[in-house]
Amino acid sequence: MQKYDVYKKSGIEWIGEIPIDWQVMRLRYRGKSIIGITYKPEQVVSNKEEGILVLRSSNVQNGKLDFNDNVYVDKEINENQLTKEGDILVCARNGSAHLVGKSAYIPKEWENVTFGAFMSIVRTDLDKFLFYYFNSQVFKGQKGLFATSTINQLTSKMLNNLDIPIPPSKSKQTQIATYLDRKTTEIDQLIADKKALVDLYKEEKTAIINQAVTRGINPDAKMKDSGIEWLGDVPEHWEVNRLIGISSFVRGNSSFKKDELLSNGNYVALQYGKTYKVHEVNDSFEFYVNDEFYKDSQIVNYGDVIIISTSETIEDLGHSAYYNRTDLGLLGGEQFVLKPKKEKIDGKYLYYSSKVFTKELQKFARGIKVLRFNIGNLKTIYTSVPPIEEQTQIVRYIEQELARIDTKTATVEQYIILLTEYRTALISEVVTGKIKVTNEI
Repeated sequence: MQKYDVYKKSGIEWIGEIPIDWQVMRLRYRGKSIIGITYKPEQVVSNKEEGILVLRSSNVQNGKLDFNDNVYVDKEINENQLTKEGDILVCARNGSAHLVGKSAYIPKEWENVTFGAFMSIVRTDLDKFLFYYFNSQVFKGQKGLFATSTINQLTSKMLNNLDIPIPPSKSKQTQIATYLDRKTTEIDQLIADKKALVDLYKEEKTAIINQAVTRGINPDAKMKDSGIEWLGDVPEHWEVNRLIGISSFVRGNSSFKKDELLSNGNYVALQYGKTYKVHEVNDSFEFYVNDEFYKDSQIVNYGDVIIISTSETIEDLGHSAYYNRTDLGLLGGEQFVLKPKKEKIDGKYLYYSSKVFTKELQKFARGIKVLRFNIGNLKTIYTSVPPIEEQTQIVRYIEQELARIDTKTATVEQYIILLTEYRTALISEVVTGKIKVTNEI
């Protein structure tokens, strides 16, 4: 990468040296920030035919506009608070510090919409060069300046007082933005390809589990019709049983809430909001409660399988987690526990089976905003049951295969991290003049 011929001190620690013909200028001398609108719940309408789109933090994802979560309002909007091409939409206020400062460029097709009170737009003559500055490590490194004692925010005063390194001409600013458009698009495509590969690895893991717990691991095994439509053919010597015949059920009803969980305590707190995020409750699961929540009827033991019975999404309904701890757990609400009858089924094999049969539970989903199934639905579910020794072999095979895929996945995910870091570093080097952009690169 080329460098400029001569540099000078910028006078700003986090910017460092800049090319001799660049200057550092406060944002207010090249434009202004504008705070978004405030609206009342009764002004929210259902679609764009009835109102105007309000851009919010959720509409800014990975430096781009995203329209999966939209709000429209029926309200008169000051013309100054309508977007224009070249504006930079900035998340100016958020409870999560890492979200403050995220931004998106407003292209022509998204002119004349508005933006919420926790957002600002920055309107300058720096156009897309400024957008890339907002996505640089130099800008992100200033985030400590954004926090106050009460909330993380970028006020208009803070935005207007930001020091920006500025190339000497509009054509140079455009040249830099065009170069970064091309390079970030190339990097983003590489990242997207690697993320798609990770998704394929996840699908491969699912396929391995499905095959092993429904067909076994002996390709020469004679098969028979299971009599269960979704299960299909199973090895001839396997049994097919209802869950109620191979395990006992516990319905969760412990009343502890998220804000009552401790970092240390007498019992592992299996609170719904925590267990649906994990596949195994092991020593890294650090949520506890003490004796005031103890109930004999709610105990979870090593080898039990936790099933989520309530969810806002169909994908999470029936999510299962294996209890891999020797200390006692207490089961929170919105969950069931399957306690395997050890003479009939191995707990870990039951867990892997659950990754298949819980898809059937989703067919019982009832509700609108919150979906659920009940214990009666759970009692109707069948699963395949090999002999105990074969269950152990199947579990060992699954875990070897999953470990192999996890190793490949970790390599790809590390590459994604490096690409993401390289993207940010490249933007930072270019917008501060550490790398010279010419027509040849």
